[in-house]
Amino acid sequence: MNEPTPAPARTGVPLTDVEAATEARRIIADAYRPAPDAPTSYRDTSPLPLFGDTPPVAQQGTPPMSQRAVDIGRLMLTAGLSTVPPGLIAIGVLVASRHADATVIGMICAAPAAVAVPILALARLFTRAAEAAPDEHHHHYNAPVRQENTTTHTRGLIARTRNEHHG
Repeated sequence: MNEPTPAPARTGVPLTDVEAATEARRIIADAYRPAPDAPTSYRDTSPLPLFGDTPPVAQQGTPPMSQRAVDIGRLMLTAGLSTVPPGLIAIGVLVASRHADATVIGMICAAPAAVAVPILALARLFTRAAEAAPDEHHHHYNAPVRQENTTTHTRGLIARTRNEHHG
């Protein structure tokens, strides 16, 4: 094993040129000496228990939730970020025209949400109304008729079909 050379003991007396050159060579030699062989990592190969009494701990990042909740959260973040540039442009125009007013800036910042919320509410209302209204059918027959209606509902990742027969 190569160990560094001990430095000579000094009593506060300045080094001569020969001693300084010798000390410099010693320091450089110690710097280029290979490091001692020591382990830098350790892998524990003992088997992990399949279960234990410690509860799971949430990790950093997005909290645990369903894929749908993750998708909706990302959509809201994206939609929220898309309102920043128009708001900053409007504030810049107001400041540049020297008509910047705290009330007006507040209205501009709230405008995207104030416009989007009623539009989304109306769209949802119309969608639900369209789904709730039954289709209207008019049939005119000139002979005996046997009419059967079958409603099929299929849902889920693993499809489950439920047929309702109306006779």
